[in-house]
Amino acid sequence: MNLAKFPRVHLAHLPTPLEPMPRLSALLDGPEIWIKRDDCTGLSTGGNKTRKLEFLMAEAQAQGADIVLTLGATQSNHARQTAAAAAKLGMDCHILLEDRTGYTHENYRYNGNVLLDVLHGASIEHRGPDQDMHAEMEAVAETMRAQGRRPYTIPGGGSNATGALGYVNCALEMMGQFAESGLEVDHIVHATGSSGTQAGLVTGLCAMNAGIPLLGIGVRAPKETQEGNVFALAQKTAEKLGCPGVVGRADVVANCDYVGPGYGFADQATLEAIDIFARTDAILLDPVYSAKGAAGLIDLIRKGHFKKGERVVFLHTGGAIGLTAYTHEFDVAARV
Repeated sequence: MNLAKFPRVHLAHLPTPLEPMPRLSALLDGPEIWIKRDDCTGLSTGGNKTRKLEFLMAEAQAQGADIVLTLGATQSNHARQTAAAAAKLGMDCHILLEDRTGYTHENYRYNGNVLLDVLHGASIEHRGPDQDMHAEMEAVAETMRAQGRRPYTIPGGGSNATGALGYVNCALEMMGQFAESGLEVDHIVHATGSSGTQAGLVTGLCAMNAGIPLLGIGVRAPKETQEGNVFALAQKTAEKLGCPGVVGRADVVANCDYVGPGYGFADQATLEAIDIFARTDAILLDPVYSAKGAAGLIDLIRKGHFKKGERVVFLHTGGAIGLTAYTHEFDVAARV
């Protein structure tokens, strides 16, 4: 498993910190909780997509692209980090934003990630819900080719075999940190959506024979769909790395009980997780991904799924800038 053979541009602040969460651990009175701070990757407030973009943007450069195209929901963390990566590398960026919530709040439409997309110089098109967004993106790319541009298309979340290499690398990084710190880790938990983070992690962990179960907390799709998507991408990633078959179907596990009303909607458990992480260990979560992952972690600890004496690492996928788009969910006026 040799990642050095793949083109890569260095965009992230790595390694990201691995920190204990003593106050959250004490509050929940269960396992010892640690947090892998991929909210600290550094590119435009950080987040997990920066790791993927190191390989994706390098591939775009290798192919001679002069513009990158990608897609995501209105408050897409991936779109924001792609726009930032393009700005840093002197490339144009065009984003297709899909309305998945129907929210008309001004902050949701123009603040948070959308504000940063604009500040990084990306051009934006909007699409309504339930469209084939990849077909829409390819149609835009084809128009650009006809105009003489050289577009490079990036799927939602940067989740293809090239992007997943970023989380193979994260698995290597974490195992090194565990060894250096003498940490025996029993479980790794994170939010899973477009599949690239989980697919990369499980491929890396299996290739190293790490023996640490990985649990993705789903933020959008039903369990069968989510696990199927992750497994299919993990297989492609393993083939790209030269270790086909290293990931078994049983290695891919997602719990999709914490999606709530749907993608991008913050239910009470999500808001509680944001509040708990902020008040105990000063960690800011985003309402779409990391807080749903944290809500699942908290509930599973309360139910005894993760037990005292165990050590759990929660991978923070970033996105806290999205809080500024969800001010309608927080009764701030009552607190000040």
